[in-house]
Amino acid sequence: MTLFLTTVLTAALTSFASGIIGSYVVVKRMVFLSGSIAHSVLGGMGLFLWLSKTYDLPFLKPIYGAFLTAILAAFLLGWIEHNYKQRKDAIIASIWSTGMAVGVIFISLTPGYNVELSNFLFGNILWVSGSDLMLLFVLDLFILVSVAIFYNQFLALCLDEEGARLQKIKTSLLYFFLLTLVAISIVLLIQIIGIILVLALLSLPPMIAGQFTKNLMPMMGLSFLLSLILSLFGLIFSFHFDWPIGATIALCCSFAYALTLILKKIVIRKLSLNKPY
Repeated sequence: MTLFLTTVLTAALTSFASGIIGSYVVVKRMVFLSGSIAHSVLGGMGLFLWLSKTYDLPFLKPIYGAFLTAILAAFLLGWIEHNYKQRKDAIIASIWSTGMAVGVIFISLTPGYNVELSNFLFGNILWVSGSDLMLLFVLDLFILVSVAIFYNQFLALCLDEEGARLQKIKTSLLYFFLLTLVAISIVLLIQIIGIILVLALLSLPPMIAGQFTKNLMPMMGLSFLLSLILSLFGLIFSFHFDWPIGATIALCCSFAYALTLILKKIVIRKLSLNKPY
């Protein structure tokens, strides 16, 4: 498989997760909660990297530590929120800072500098292998099947949680499952844009799509297309200007969102001026 084809397939597979789960994240207003999960994975990656290098355990790849920590952080966030009724921003800050602190400590204890970990921090789509593509495909398939089965329940949870509870929907279990899908999507996106900038690809394309439609299904489809287009533009610009790929993709997402807001404001202003009195 050529490098170009691998890159495009990686962008498409990660964009699928961004479009589908990112739409739920935006509608449910879970952006900063997702940021907490994303940054906490550094703890698991640092631990697995340290174990791998210190005790010669090459099968303990940082990506496995990322999956483990992301799901653990998602469940911990949901469990504390439901059982202890703490402020959500305090829980987010705690999980976010703890995961980052643990990761930094284990990375400092790991002998030598590791390029692989740098790719996880800042993203490098060119680093994705054939086995990584297969993993991305399987996880995307899991997300697709899960959303197809629970679409209406997720919609009720995001738009009217109290109403969903009255309809006998087990909102707590459903919320935990949605957090799990968010965690999986975050690890997928880390492959292309890195831990530091993952929120840009997870939230900005759905936020742009939300400017044009208020229905969830079209929002998901448009988010997927926008995420793919912006990722490919980011790749083109990064090659042309020799910029870091992850940062360039994040910048493209931010620029597109800002441009959308400006154009929307101009259109609204023109419509208001042309409105008959």
